[in-house]
Amino acid sequence: MSGPEIVTFGCRLNAYESEAIRAATAGHDDLVIVNTCAVTAEAERQARQAIRRLRRERPNARIVVTGCAAQINPGAFAAMPEVDRVLGNSEKFLSERYADTEARVIVGDIMAVRETAGHLAAGFRERVRAFVQVQNGCDHRCTFCIIPYGRGPSRSVPPAHIIEELKALVDAGYREVVLTGVDLTSYGGDLPERPHLGGMIRGLLDAVPGLARLRLSSVDPAEVDDDLFRLFAEEGRLMPHLHLSLQSGDDLILKRMKRRHSRADVVRLCGRLRAVRPDIAFGADLIAGFPTETEAMAAGTRSLLDECGIAFLHVFPYSPRVGTPAARMPQIPVALRRERAAQLREQGAELRRRFLAGLVGATADVLVEDGTFGRSEHFAPVRVDRETPVGALVRARLEAIDGEELRARILA
Repeated sequence: MSGPEIVTFGCRLNAYESEAIRAATAGHDDLVIVNTCAVTAEAERQARQAIRRLRRERPNARIVVTGCAAQINPGAFAAMPEVDRVLGNSEKFLSERYADTEARVIVGDIMAVRETAGHLAAGFRERVRAFVQVQNGCDHRCTFCIIPYGRGPSRSVPPAHIIEELKALVDAGYREVVLTGVDLTSYGGDLPERPHLGGMIRGLLDAVPGLARLRLSSVDPAEVDDDLFRLFAEEGRLMPHLHLSLQSGDDLILKRMKRRHSRADVVRLCGRLRAVRPDIAFGADLIAGFPTETEAMAAGTRSLLDECGIAFLHVFPYSPRVGTPAARMPQIPVALRRERAAQLREQGAELRRRFLAGLVGATADVLVEDGTFGRSEHFAPVRVDRETPVGALVRARLEAIDGEELRARILA
């Protein structure tokens, strides 16, 4: 082995950060690092289960637990006999924190963190696209969410550092980059010049003309700035695919969640973006069965998805997190939460099928990920008609739906 074994739970951001941890711990062959997630109780349960399994499989390894769940509840992991050390989210990138001489629990005050850590501008790279974290933390307090207590306040990477990273990625052959963050649309509020997300992205695209495709991860519907609208209208390298942190389509539930957008805001946002980029694809995060949600409220969410044509859904049954206001609200039965989540997923499958059907007959630029499989500009899954080098960007005609993929013929 040339480094630690890293087991990652949760979001793409965690996967990204696991790569930064790998770089910080190169040479520590005896380590097993578990990078935890705190977004649901189930995520923590899975992490504890994995830790026990890893101890059985690697009896002589040193097991270090880190990530959001470790930051929020270090005592629970320190109490596990299988665990040798618990590190907080700020400490996990420091190679010296993995030394044998360090204390068993090293978890600092994440709310006091203000500096932009150097690792934030290091790309987490798949074979064909790179993920660059440009922002971390969150200053908002949605009533269901524990993540700000694991990530700390919002902090942004200066544009010059991001540009440097993007240039390196383009030089390394990457055709597509995804900008990520915990609260991406809050980008820049902590920087001296206070740049907005749209202005920052415009600067990136101007400074790195060799970058073929740029995507955004999840954005808050309440904070899409005017420059970002103009970019979707004017800049073909900004992909027509936007994932919204929607959570619900009912105004009262949104208010109880302490979200900053309304149902009407989402309708206006989607309409405005479609007006400037008619082919744009929307995705959304949704919580099914939030406390006090009635059947009428759940139906309102489903009708919003139809109204806005939101095709790519990430659905989560509500999971109470100790310490959040929503955990103290009147809960609805777990079985009902799961039933409503299943309804949303079924609707999502139909909305996705309709969206893919609407692409049939069009042409697309497909970024090939593996032999004959790739993704279009809309992140639609596409199967091309012949083997193509990984990382190639090919023009193809979308000819039919085959299961959950589009079949396409590469144009000469």
